[in-house]
Amino acid sequence: MKFTLGLFILTLLAALCFATAPQKQYIISYPQDTPVSVLEDAKDAIVKAGGVIEHEYNLIKGYVVRMSANTLDKVQAMGSSNNVLIEEDKTINVAKS
Repeated sequence: MKFTLGLFILTLLAALCFATAPQKQYIISYPQDTPVSVLEDAKDAIVKAGGVIEHEYNLIKGYVVRMSANTLDKVQAMGSSNNVLIEEDKTINVAKS
């Protein structure tokens, strides 16, 4: 009985771990004239949705985040009037010619 209950709980925990939405890393940047409050509101929304701010840039108005696709849609909608630029953070290789 204890073994069955333990196995059930373990299975339930495993299912919950895999139920979370996968997160990808994105670079989010805004034009220089964007109010700081817009950036702060977007960062708050990302964190509240379970995302993580990985890095904040100093030379440009932007940051690197890890978030789900659902959160990506929300941030794009929030920043559409401010010309937000969001792109997936990837490694780029240059081939020799």
